[in-house]
Amino acid sequence: MTTKINSIIENLKSLTLLEAAELVKEIENTFGVDASMSNSGMVMMDSASTVSSDSSDEEEKTEFDILLDSVPAPKKIAILKVVRSLTGLGLKEAKNLVESAPKVLKESISKEDAEDFKKKLEEVGAVVVIQ
Repeated sequence: MTTKINSIIENLKSLTLLEAAELVKEIENTFGVDASMSNSGMVMMDSASTVSSDSSDEEEKTEFDILLDSVPAPKKIAILKVVRSLTGLGLKEAKNLVESAPKVLKESISKEDAEDFKKKLEEVGAVVVIQ
């Protein structure tokens, strides 16, 4: 190595962590580079993605299923009408679905839609579970 490079390395060794971080930011700004895109960053990225996949279990769910848990016999016709309006099923299909409770009514819908479905079905007497 040249004396110039040796001198720079010796100066870098004397920097505090805060000064080194500041230096990296200044180099990125001056030369228009991203220091996080190095080979050693890839190793860090792998460990970060492992952590990320573990934390994804803790993230809030975005898709929900509506389970028609039970249908009281006296409320069956009213529930059938609501199921038809929410699902777009024909009379026979909706009747089969209602009679085969507990049954998944709708899959992979947003939380707002799931809450709306649950509210409408519970208003007419159905027992509904959001999964």
